[in-house]
Amino acid sequence: MMSSFGLQALISILSHLFFIGVTWWALQAIHFDKLLRAGRVIQARVLYILLTIAIGSSVSGFFLTYLGYSRQLPLLFE
Repeated sequence: MMSSFGLQALISILSHLFFIGVTWWALQAIHFDKLLRAGRVIQARVLYILLTIAIGSSVSGFFLTYLGYSRQLPLLFE
């Protein structure tokens, strides 16, 4: 039982890191320079990082919830 929790924690951590990385990669296609004020480089980077974490965590949460539901689906037929 404890190894199941450990495996679930590992999958969650890896999922969050993976989707945050994919989000970082995808957001680099957008030119945020045109949307932000000049001279606000540090604030722009912090916003970029926070936006990446927010989107990546949301997508990862969706994926993990979907995975959990799909693992519970066989219980419907017992």
